[in-house]
Amino acid sequence: MIFVTVGTHEQQFDRLIKEVDRLKKENLIQDEVFIQTGYSNYIPKYCEWEKIISYEKMNQMIEESDIIITHGGPATFMGVIAKGKVPIVVPRQKKFGEHVNDHQMEFVEKVLNIYNLTVITNISNLMSGISKINEQQGKSLKTNNNLFMENFIDMIDDLMGTSNVKDE
Repeated sequence: MIFVTVGTHEQQFDRLIKEVDRLKKENLIQDEVFIQTGYSNYIPKYCEWEKIISYEKMNQMIEESDIIITHGGPATFMGVIAKGKVPIVVPRQKKFGEHVNDHQMEFVEKVLNIYNLTVITNISNLMSGISKINEQQGKSLKTNNNLFMENFIDMIDDLMGTSNVKDE
């Protein structure tokens, strides 16, 4: 299952919802899809959807879904990462009337090298992001928890002036 969430920001995110619906219509996405549409104007025709869902339902959808596509709101995609999943993050962009500025793009660029996530800035690349996640599933992945712990240990070692080299 694919879960798409655009958050609760009061501006539309039609660009993402239309693309997911198009991919489902053209059978490029064969999984079941559920979209939380927020204040978007576009109503999906080929995917299940609800405008706003409860926090509990959102967490359940994240837990049960194989792929999570989310806007660039830090609380949302970091919540996906905290559950050990690799999110596909599509930041809202000012030029499309999706937000008042490009802070989502800026934040995602800052954390991209720290966390395991797929970022889509050009919506026509969404299917390749989905394919990338599908290919990774079933393979040995470096999870966000492992990556966090490695980075955290490195930071502690740097602060303490020690290295992560073991005596043999």
